[in-house]
Parts: sequence; structure tokens; C-alpha cells
Amino acid sequence: MNDVFEPDLWVRRRVLRSALGAAGLAVFGGAHAEEPGAVTIDNFTFSPAVLPIKAGTEVTWTNHDDIPHSIVLPTLNKRSKTIDTDGSFSYRFEKPGSYGYMCGLHPHMKGKVVVS
Repeated sequence: MNDVFEPDLWVRRRVLRSALGAAGLAVFGGAHAEEPGAVTIDNFTFSPAVLPIKAGTEVTWTNHDDIPHSIVLPTLNKRSKTIDTDGSFSYRFEKPGSYGYMCGLHPHMKGKVVVS
């Protein structure tokens, strides 16, 4: 068979190449890799729900929801101001430990930062 006359084969190859390229970027730290201290707020969830970091790392929560959220770190007695859409809040974790947090406006939203 000649590939020139099989357009479906070319389409499948192009799709496969695109998928493999995107997977390679994610695996090898390309443009789509997440920052070590980044938490995304979207669809009323924190992602990742548990964030492992090293002491001294600054964590930034960025709100991609259409409604405001806030970050409450009860054990550290810290609370962000209201974070509007595409806004962010950052906190540097200096000491090892496990730090649970929640949204001050939607307490069912919970996450954890684990500092080593």
C-alpha cells in the first residue's frame, strides 16, 4: 500500500505525533509542567489536593474559578484576603510539617501542604 493515497493514515500519524509530543513535554518538564509550589483553584477544588514541598518553598494559590475564594491556614493562624478570578495568594513555608488548609468562603474545599 502507498501512504500517499490513504489520508486517514496521515491523520492518525499526525494525531499520534501530537499526543506523543504533548506527553513528552509533561514528562520532561516542558511548557506545561507545574511549578513546585503551585496550587490551582478550579471547579471548587484545589489541585493538587496534597502538595509536597521542601522547607523554604513559597506556595502560590491561583484562583481560576468564576467566583472568589480565600485560603485559611488554621494551624499557622494565616488567612488570605478574598482571591478573585485569576488572582493569587502566596505563603512561604519555613518549617517541616503537615499543614491543612481550606477555603474560608467554602469550607468543604480542603487541601494540604506537606513540608519536608
